[in-house]
Amino acid sequence: MSQVTHVTTSNFDQEVLKSPTPVLVDFYATWCPPCKMLAPHLDRLAQEFNGRARIVKVNVDEEPQLAMQYKIQHVPTLILFDEGKQLDHVEPNPPTIHYRLAGLCMA
Repeated sequence: MSQVTHVTTSNFDQEVLKSPTPVLVDFYATWCPPCKMLAPHLDRLAQEFNGRARIVKVNVDEEPQLAMQYKIQHVPTLILFDEGKQLDHVEPNPPTIHYRLAGLCMA
C-alpha cells in the first residue's frame, strides 16, 4: 500500500510546511511518461521512510498556483522541504532520492 499523499493548495501548508518530518514533494502531471515511471519508486521509498520522512505529490495541472509559487518549469520536479523550509531540488532518479532522504533522516 502506498504512503504517498496527494496534496492541494488548500492543504499544502499543513501537509508540507508544518510537517514534523522532512517532505519530498513530487510535482507531476498525469500525461508525463517520466512521472509515471518514477511513481512506483516513490511508493517504495515512501514505505521505506514511513515515519521518518514523507513523500507527497502535487498535480501541476490541478494545482497551477502551487506550480507557479515554486516555479515549476518541467515535470517531474522534486523539491525537498524540512522544518517548513524549501531545501533543494532533487534529481528525479531513485538512488539520488534515497540518498537525500536518508541523509536528512540521519541528521
